[in-house]
Amino acid sequence: MKAVLIKNANIVNEGKIVKGDVLVQDGRIAEISETISAKSSDTKVIDADGSYLMPGMIDDQVHFREPGLTHKADIESESKAAVAGGITSFIEMPNTIPQATTIELLEDKFDIAAKTSWANYSFMFGGTNDNIDEILKVDPQKVAGIKLFLGSSTGNMLVDNPKVLEEIFSKTKLLISAHCEDEATIKQNLEKYKAEYGEDIPMELHPIIRSEEACYISSSNAIKLAKKTGARLHVFHLSTEKETHLFSNNKPLAEKQITAEVCIHHLWFTDEDYKTKGSKIKWNPAVKTQNDRDGLLKALLDDRIDVIATDHAPHTLEEKNNKYLNAPSGGPLVQHALVALLELYHKGKITLEKIVEKFAHNPAILFQIKERGYIRKGYKADLVLVDLNSPWTVKKENLLYKCQWSPFEGTIFKSRVTHTLVNGVVVYENTKFANKSNPERLTFNR
Repeated sequence: MKAVLIKNANIVNEGKIVKGDVLVQDGRIAEISETISAKSSDTKVIDADGSYLMPGMIDDQVHFREPGLTHKADIESESKAAVAGGITSFIEMPNTIPQATTIELLEDKFDIAAKTSWANYSFMFGGTNDNIDEILKVDPQKVAGIKLFLGSSTGNMLVDNPKVLEEIFSKTKLLISAHCEDEATIKQNLEKYKAEYGEDIPMELHPIIRSEEACYISSSNAIKLAKKTGARLHVFHLSTEKETHLFSNNKPLAEKQITAEVCIHHLWFTDEDYKTKGSKIKWNPAVKTQNDRDGLLKALLDDRIDVIATDHAPHTLEEKNNKYLNAPSGGPLVQHALVALLELYHKGKITLEKIVEKFAHNPAILFQIKERGYIRKGYKADLVLVDLNSPWTVKKENLLYKCQWSPFEGTIFKSRVTHTLVNGVVVYENTKFANKSNPERLTFNR
């Protein structure tokens, strides 16, 4: 494997920015110093003067749609888009077809990723009302965790039996990640607006139907159950300011039993954007008010919210262009997540150090991912270089998603990813894919 020497970079790592060089050999970070000389003539040297070197981002929640939904996306296409966006590792969700609710079906997904992924990978095991025996077979050192849909499920993955929920929370040693929205509240709201509008429910009512109350009821109940049973609970994609007060910042992340995540779209869009974006910003949980967006950012900065993710969940434009009741929720985000966060940096809303903490360091801590998430000697060389002053416009021609649309189309980003290294290989360089990646299955220090 060819050595890579990154020279003169502004290294963003562990709360600091320092100028220096990083040498990569045999897939790992071999040396970090103020100045390093190439050890051999065939070392690839990247002059990063003026650019910022970060650990590769770790996205703890994506839907890459394979197997069974590959008309929307697949592991190869979406992981390639992720790498171009500076994401070098992902954790994918179980609601594919078939759903990853047995060990055998879970391993089928690992097999696909081993052959086609461009980024390092792991998968969530899916919980149901009747697969506790399979849940207890999962090896915590080889699988990211268990995903529970406590609302908004597909197939049979809504876990709504209280006795089953308590049994899962009590018995599993896995980290439990939960989608929290109260189905009864949503159903009641939906029926009200169906009675008023029939098939023509305005898209702007999405955050009223999938309301703050629905989110808060479900999140608070999950937290109560976690406290009762001692389970390790991670609440996915908070969308309301009210929910942020359910979480604390009174201890280091590694010591927390209950943690939370926020997604890019909830930090970027508000309910005002439904007028122009329509179903393209229809997610579950819904994009809500400016007060919610501001509250989520505040909680992220003061460490009540622990990580940033994308909840990348593509659908075809044909599917998204349906009326409210038939337009699926979700959208593509991995290619533009980091540059969107860097736009918030340019606006003075977040520091580079905090972006790296929440999108690289903390996912590694939270999931106990082995040897990733930091720029440290001996760690796997998952690295991303960004130019903070290289404006570009999101257009159909530069989209890498299989679905070929983005809620960011027309947006001008000031920053761009120039290089991405996965396990020491320069995979992406100056808008081109330079080499085939050599991704690895994530392993966990548990």
